[in-house]
Amino acid sequence: MPRKTPAATASAPVAPVVSATDAAEWGRVTEEGVVEVREGETWRPVGEYPDGTPEEALAYFARKYDDFAVKLGTLETRAQGGGASASDLSKQANHLLSEVTGAAAVGDLAGLRTRIQALISSLAAATEQEQQAAREALDAAIAERTAIVEQAEAIAARDLSKVQWKQVTVEMTALFDAWQAHQQNGPRLPKGTAQQLWKRFRDARSTVDKARRAFFSELDDTHRSARDAKSRLVERAEALAPRGVDGIPAYRNLLDEWKAAGRAGRKADDALWAKFKAAGDALYAARAEQAAAEEADSAPKIVIREGLLEEAKAVADEKNIKRARALLTRIQREWDEQGRIFPREKERALDDRLRSIEQALKAREEVDWKKNNPETKARANDMSSQLLEAIEKLEAELAAAETAGDKKAVAAAKEALDARRAWLAALGA
Repeated sequence: MPRKTPAATASAPVAPVVSATDAAEWGRVTEEGVVEVREGETWRPVGEYPDGTPEEALAYFARKYDDFAVKLGTLETRAQGGGASASDLSKQANHLLSEVTGAAAVGDLAGLRTRIQALISSLAAATEQEQQAAREALDAAIAERTAIVEQAEAIAARDLSKVQWKQVTVEMTALFDAWQAHQQNGPRLPKGTAQQLWKRFRDARSTVDKARRAFFSELDDTHRSARDAKSRLVERAEALAPRGVDGIPAYRNLLDEWKAAGRAGRKADDALWAKFKAAGDALYAARAEQAAAEEADSAPKIVIREGLLEEAKAVADEKNIKRARALLTRIQREWDEQGRIFPREKERALDDRLRSIEQALKAREEVDWKKNNPETKARANDMSSQLLEAIEKLEAELAAAETAGDKKAVAAAKEALDARRAWLAALGA
């Protein structure tokens, strides 16, 4: 049985919930020093307090009751305030009920148990709601984590030989981050379900990682092969330097091989291309020097051809086609004597101007030929004779129609006459 000790005496006093009068109502001390509590009509012993007065004995066990009352009051306050888990409060209330039942305390224990049971009853519905919400949250969490797994499996089911690995890596990383965040912040899934989903996710992730490693391993081999091939092309291009301009065709063939060699990786490609291009630049620089020399040599030729073009303007003004042809022939002979002109664009521009003059004269010659061709003239004369006979006949018909006053016949004859006269005019008769 508890006894008064110096430590107990020195402890901070607790404001009693059960007053001295209440303690006397619910408890008593027998002559033998046994403390009893009344529960209904029955008195039950709760302990002994031999070293103190009856009042002190009752006060000691009343404080035990006070502790239970304070705990219950705290639970009731938390239940009314909301925010606390009804399930947790219900567990605490049931635990308090077990403590109060048969407790070594003096006070209205029956009333305390009634309050505790009322609190437990009031928490039952809220606990059920919480459990239902927890079940729904768990179902939602399983669905969310399943969705993550299915997205990973969908990626793994793609034709991984044709995907953009940068994008796939980003997608898989995002899914793994989502998995970890859900695992840390979401409801705790049943162990079996969690393990099953993780196995599916891990397998999908493993499939993607295996394909990615294979792809980049093959890519490394491809880059290595391309790097070796391009290194050899650089050596061959640099060897063309002594050939100068004559090495450009061979360099162009090497450029075709370069394009067909494939990628060697950005860094290696850039470094090798810089060397390959430098070799080509040296060849094209030699060609630029040659072109400059050729342009300088062509400058007087250009002046001569431009002068010939000025003379050629007289071809269009010459009405006599034979003399025009003779003039153009002389100009063409002198034109050809100048030889090639550089740059080629300038040569083409000058040739186009002379060609337009040649085409204009040719068109005139064709018209003249058609006009003076004996066969054409014979056909035109025959057609003119036929038209003249037809016109003479139609004029007679028109006169007869006018005499007869036949307006319809007059109109028809005039229309036919107009047509024949137009044809005759076209023939130049």
